[in-house]
Amino acid sequence: MFKKSSWEHLRIPFSYYLMPVFWFALSSATEAKFANVLIVGIILHLFLYPSSNGYNSYFDKDEKSIGGLKNPKKVTIGLYYLSLVFFGIALLGALMINISFFVMVLLYGLVSMAYSHPSIRLKKYPYLSWLTAGFFQGAITFIMCVIGLLEGDLNNILNWDLLLPALFTTLLLLGSYPLTQVYQHEEDKKRGDITLSLKLGIMGTFNFASIWFIIAGGTFIWYFNHIGSAWAIWWFLGSMAPLVIFFFIWFSLVKKNPNKYANHSMAMTMNKISASTLNFFFIYYYLAQ
Repeated sequence: MFKKSSWEHLRIPFSYYLMPVFWFALSSATEAKFANVLIVGIILHLFLYPSSNGYNSYFDKDEKSIGGLKNPKKVTIGLYYLSLVFFGIALLGALMINISFFVMVLLYGLVSMAYSHPSIRLKKYPYLSWLTAGFFQGAITFIMCVIGLLEGDLNNILNWDLLLPALFTTLLLLGSYPLTQVYQHEEDKKRGDITLSLKLGIMGTFNFASIWFIIAGGTFIWYFNHIGSAWAIWWFLGSMAPLVIFFFIWFSLVKKNPNKYANHSMAMTMNKISASTLNFFFIYYYLAQ
């Protein structure tokens, strides 16, 4: 019923790059039942995120490299329906937890759809899309995960012990998000999507990301010290070292030849290192508590 290309556009392996927020949320919900950890993890990474990927791919109709696909194939109407099927499964699964988790999953999905749908297309607004991606893939996802893991609701989840780490995940996303757009300027310009990276330019994107990475790193150091987990600071810094080293190598190469090195391959390598180091750290932090 659905073509192979439609399944490829779901980009299920790309969910690996979005896992750090889930693991960080789990470290703030250590009393979560194993069943909830499994169900929430599956809903997000196998259904909700792929649904979002597929839906946005259908409306973007990219002809060049996108996150998780170097050579995307032409999209068909089957991709649109497949993305909705996956979203429906995510919603049904969310009901297995509770209504609050269902509402959060629904909200995430609808905002994700608004990102690329032509009637709204948040993607064409540089600062609004940047803030939306940062908050929904960061803070909102963190809160959504905690609600699902603890079977809680917004009334007892919204406290500063959880809001602070949620907001700090957004700071990381605000730095990394523009870098995911740095190799798509040509296609974005052709569609009329003035993304933040396109507005800043290639060098401006790297300078902008540097500032936000420094802010995010500083807040995480403050946070671990604030909650009495100063031991985690050194693990955090050690885990981030490969990412920082690669970023500065990439930055130096881009300075020499922006058109050559601001490409999909380098961006995906950055994503792999970032996801792997953060996944390692947050899993270790969760187990060590």
